[in-house]
Amino acid sequence: MFTNNDIKQIETRGNSVGQVEHQLQQIREGFPFLVLEAAASVGNGIFQPDQEDCEHYIDNWNEYKAQDHQIVKFVPASGAASRMFKDLFAFLAADYEVPTTDFEKQFFAHIECFAFAKDLCDKCEENEGKGIKELIETGNYKAVVANLLEAKGLNYGNLPKGLLLFHHYSDGPRTPMEEHLVEAALYANSNGKADVHFTVSHDHLELFEQKVAEKKAKYEERFGITYNISFSEQKPSTDTIAANPDGSPFRNEDSTLLFRPGGHGALLENLNDLDGDVVFIKNIDNVVPDRLKGDTTLYKNILAGILVTLQQKAFGYLELLDSGEYNHEQIEEIIRFVQRDLCCRRPDIKDMEDAELVNYLHDKLNRPMRVCGVVKNQGEAGGGPFLVKNADGSVSLQILESSQIDKNNPDYMRMFTEGTHFNPVDIVCATKNYKGRKFDLPKYVDPMTGFVSSKSKNGKELLALELPGLWNGAMSDWNTLFIEVPLITFNPVKTVNDLLREEHQ
Repeated sequence: MFTNNDIKQIETRGNSVGQVEHQLQQIREGFPFLVLEAAASVGNGIFQPDQEDCEHYIDNWNEYKAQDHQIVKFVPASGAASRMFKDLFAFLAADYEVPTTDFEKQFFAHIECFAFAKDLCDKCEENEGKGIKELIETGNYKAVVANLLEAKGLNYGNLPKGLLLFHHYSDGPRTPMEEHLVEAALYANSNGKADVHFTVSHDHLELFEQKVAEKKAKYEERFGITYNISFSEQKPSTDTIAANPDGSPFRNEDSTLLFRPGGHGALLENLNDLDGDVVFIKNIDNVVPDRLKGDTTLYKNILAGILVTLQQKAFGYLELLDSGEYNHEQIEEIIRFVQRDLCCRRPDIKDMEDAELVNYLHDKLNRPMRVCGVVKNQGEAGGGPFLVKNADGSVSLQILESSQIDKNNPDYMRMFTEGTHFNPVDIVCATKNYKGRKFDLPKYVDPMTGFVSSKSKNGKELLALELPGLWNGAMSDWNTLFIEVPLITFNPVKTVNDLLREEHQ
């Protein structure tokens, strides 16, 4: 199937022929759907802490931070902003000259409200000899959009989302990257240090480094801390082979094999390279101005407090099991912890022999842990929290995407559509074991949770393989907990007009 040149190309990327052959097999055969028990809800997989609980967990987090622990804020930031401006690109290409759609009308009616308005006006003056207001008054709307999106202007159509101006402040507008630095100072610093790691595309790395060099000292002085800011790129070895509709390798016009990014699941390798005791994960565009950061900070502290509280319990039980000096009551206590607190249940657990039971409990406790904030569903597209049946007969909590659900199963579709909560990618992770050693995170991936999507290149159809998602199948074998958090903590920016919402003004 592969020529000598193919093999050289594969190995140069850090892959093996066996890996690529396996990927082609996965594309041809597809992936099984998951077996669902129920959509998670409050009281059945989702914990709703009361005031007393919250105070307890915040105290535990503050105590943990005061010790010598490595805390990292991990921000996937490789996405380009082009999708934010899809409607404006369509306006540039349209055969009409004035705003016609509701989206276009809203954009121009409130253009002065955007944090980038001043910079855009300056570019328009420089390139067109007129500011935004004059261009609009003369009907030259497309010149305004061109100066926003194209290289001659602000080039927002080609920049990463993390480097666009999102929010107004008296001392100047702020990018999402800066907002994440502020957040790190508020809840992810330890003993005056804050570690922030951005995953970025190769094309944007230098731009991020320049912005950090420009802004870092400002926030260090404001918060009295020292930042350790690092970057990584998605590894070429995590790209996946593309296939023709018949399952054969898709080839570029020069006959080389086509490899495509494997989705955000590829970032598990970047996460695995970090040396952190606790890692906060949050998307680059889910940020708010300072006036609304109170709830975000509060609930990040609560999520982290729940994580370290349960982790300490799990560590104690693991050490007890290792000692061999436990009694029946203690084993019963561990079973209750696994089933009630970690929400991992197995119907036949009472039928296990003693040695098998101890091994089962040890295995369930000794794995990475994550606490995920979930918000009440407001009709957002994306993943939700579910109770899922595993291959070993146990039931555990998972975040699922619609692609993982059998749409021909009416019960499953009802669970998905009637689910009460949504996953906003608000995750706090513990990635070291009870002996202080890093878990090898790829060992906890469910490889059967990838999916195949239809794409095209140069007019030719192809099949693309998506790796198990970072917070879906890539964390399938982690211990997972879902905590209800307020909707105000979830404010993503998917289109440029989202920046006109009150939460971003």
